[in-house]
Amino acid sequence: MKKSFYLIILGFFLTLSYVKAEDSIAVVDLQKVVSNSNQVKQLKSEHSKKMEELNKIIVNARGEIANETDNEKIIMIEDKYTKEFNTKKEALERDYNNRLASIEKNIREEITKKAAKDKYDYVFAKSVLLYGGKDITNEINVK
Repeated sequence: MKKSFYLIILGFFLTLSYVKAEDSIAVVDLQKVVSNSNQVKQLKSEHSKKMEELNKIIVNARGEIANETDNEKIIMIEDKYTKEFNTKKEALERDYNNRLASIEKNIREEITKKAAKDKYDYVFAKSVLLYGGKDITNEINVK
């Protein structure tokens, strides 16, 4: 872990060593862009609703198990609900990750468009650049 951190820092400083004084540099607060994204807000809202559906599976399982006295039937009920829960959870995670990757791609494309339009040579995440660069965070319009 430490080695990879040091390699990232070394790569960052090597990159900066190639930046010439006349190069145009911009920074973007990626966390702010993501948190202001309507797509991310919608995704989080939908994800919360789907998580509530998963919780209903657990509640239903507990209720059905509480009403059952036969141990074999209890095990069958547990297996049934466990499979249903795991299947839905995996599908939910897959969908969430795919949609999040799509949103990330969209954000990167918007940053690239802005950099090309305003002729920035470099755009860094605000969190990795200690000093300098024009902050273009508020100019990145992600739907």
